[in-house]
Order: sequence, then structure tokens, then C-alpha cells
Amino acid sequence: MTHTTRRMQDLIVDEHHFSAPLVWRDEADARTIDVYASVVSREGGEELPFLLYLQGGPGHEAPRPLRNPTGPGWLDAALKEHRVVFLDQRGTGRSTPVGDRDLASPTDVVVEHLTHLRADSIIRDAEALRERLGVEKWSVLGQSFGGFCTLTYLSTAAASLDKVYFTGGLSAIGKTPDEVYGVTYDKMRWANANYYRRFPEHRAVVERLVGLADRGELVLPDGEVVSVSRIRSLGSLLGGDNGWQTLHALLELDPGTNAFAHDLAAALPFGGRNPLYYVLHESCYADGVATRWAADRAEPEDFRADPTLLTGEHVRREWADTVPAFRPWREVADQLAEVTWPKLYDADAIAASGAVGAAAVYFNDVYVPAELSLATASLMPGLRPWVTNQFEHSGLRAADVLPRLIDLAHGRLVR
Repeated sequence: MTHTTRRMQDLIVDEHHFSAPLVWRDEADARTIDVYASVVSREGGEELPFLLYLQGGPGHEAPRPLRNPTGPGWLDAALKEHRVVFLDQRGTGRSTPVGDRDLASPTDVVVEHLTHLRADSIIRDAEALRERLGVEKWSVLGQSFGGFCTLTYLSTAAASLDKVYFTGGLSAIGKTPDEVYGVTYDKMRWANANYYRRFPEHRAVVERLVGLADRGELVLPDGEVVSVSRIRSLGSLLGGDNGWQTLHALLELDPGTNAFAHDLAAALPFGGRNPLYYVLHESCYADGVATRWAADRAEPEDFRADPTLLTGEHVRREWADTVPAFRPWREVADQLAEVTWPKLYDADAIAASGAVGAAAVYFNDVYVPAELSLATASLMPGLRPWVTNQFEHSGLRAADVLPRLIDLAHGRLVR
């Protein structure tokens, strides 16, 4: 492992690079990948315990620490009690990132490579990093998909964990992707009703946009002819604390303007910068099953009948044909949809883990529904859930979410 140190005013950033097996469970497979992580501390805090941050996704790298102002927004609070470890999950950032250039290899080679980029392998990388740092135990903060990874950690290596913190990241356990998506559609039905109740005039605007998309008259700056399902995916904005404002501002624009085209491109939830987010997204719900485009299959009849019902974090098979950034990935995505994935979670192991920590469960979360999250939380008596409607799925960005969780986990705060 190589190690370099740099300073950002009073922040110390230790950067680590090491090689890890591509296939952890096969010692005969000699293929390796690079893994990158940074450890951030404040001057005087170099001996504090470690907190591993696992990013949302899948397919997104960890945030980079910033100063003046300190970023991400929760970092100042974390550094009061921890050194924070930012791990680029394999396939992202500086950890052998996956991108269009990989498509020069045969499709089956690419598909096989991608099957080793899920939470189970990410956690093995985290364990390798922990051992290299000489740490007996550390705490973990899992945001969204990072929380899913934390549940895999508890399923496989709970002895390495001190406190566990979840923010919108308590995945369903024992549910099929179809069942999970069914609940997320229910959440989106509520989000649509709430938005249109506040802005009833925008249903007609969405209806007009759907009509333009149906006629092929909405074109993004990159040449994408926007489909009806892509317009409807704007509902994903309703899952963030300020997303409704972005949606409202977009729907106020003339759809024939440059402003609308560029703002629409920026607002759509899946894009070419992180293709893994599209091609691997459904696999994070695949606990021992194949996905076979589950979000398409699970779409309720009222959503099929009413195109003004906006959808959320639901990937569509047709985007592999209609979105220029995804067309090169079409065969890969189709093959991945047929993979029978290994199990990610062990409910008995999680229940026996003795996990201690806290979880922010967002009551209106359209990505990770509260009902499913609380069922998972019930497996861990030492986990203190904080159920709130004060924040949406992006609540970690609020300065007071993480301090509250830390205080809950340490018994300094009563729910």
C-alpha cells in the first residue's frame, strides 16, 4: 500500500492506494484492481477512532474533502470525534473506474467484471483497508447504498465494527426487487399527489411535456431525443430536500428554450458520467435472484395509464435504446439483468451481530421506504432509529443529522 499526506489548512489528508483481488472468493484468480481511500483528520485529532464513510450509489465515488467551507457538510461534525475514511468503491473514482473505454472488451468479459463490483466485494475491500491501517475496529456511516453495504458488512464481518450509522440506508431484507419497487411506486404515488396538490397547474405542464416527448420533440444538448419515461423520471427530484424546487423551476420554463433543454439534462437522474449507476442499479436489490428489469415489471397499472404520474429511482430497459450515453451499454445491461446474483444479506448474522448505532429513517423516503427500513432495523435491538419527516433522502447534507445520530448511539440523547 502506498501512502502520501497533504494538508488543507488544519485538515490532514492521508491518501492510500493498494491492490485488491478482483474476485475475493477465488484465490486462484490472479486479477487485481486498484483501490483508493483518503483518511481525513483535523490537527490534534490524529489519534481519534476511525469512521468509514460509504457513499450512496451504486456507481459513485466518495466525496472529496474541502475546506472553507468544509465539505461535505457533515464532515466538521464527524471530525469532532473521528478520523473519517473516504473509500472510492471499486469501479468508481480512483478505484479502477469503469467507463466506456471498458466496452472495447467483449461483452461477456465486461459483464463478468461488473459482477465483482457489488456490496460484498466493496466490504472485502474495506476490510483489507482496515487491516492495512492496523485498526481493530472502526465505525461506519452508510448513506443510501452505503447503508446497504453496511448491512452486508454486518452479515459478513460484524466483529470489525464499533458503531454503525445509517442515513436513508436500511435496505429491505428478504424482499425481491419487484416487492421493493412496488413499495417505492406507492411512495411516488404519494409524492405526486403532494406535489400536484401544491402546484395543480403543473399537471397540465407535465402532460404537455409528455406529449412533446411522445412526438420526439424534446431534444437534449447531447442529441438525446427524450422519451416519455425519461420525462417521467424527473419524479426522482421529489426524493431530495430541495428537489421539488428544481422541478418547479424547470416546469416554469418554456420547453423550446435552451434554458429548458440544459436544465432538463441536468435534472434527469441517470446519466453518462456514472454508467454503473444505470447498469448496476437494480442489482443492489438482488439478494440471491435475477432482476430482469424489475422496475419495469413492477410498475402499477395506474402509473402505466397516467403518464403524468412521475416515477422515481426506477431504471428503464428502453433507455438502453433511447439514451445515447447508455446505448453502448445495452448488451451489458441486458446480460446483467439475467444474472442470478449471490445473496448480500444474512438476517440471522445481522440479528446476532450485536450492532450498536443509530439510523435516520426518513418517513417520506421515496428511495428507501421507511416501512421496509424499520423492518430491517428491528433485527438490531442495539440500533436506535430516528424516524423523521423533517428531511428527505438527502438529509445527511443537513448539519444536524449526523450529530444527532452520534448522540443517539452513545446514549447522550433520548429519541
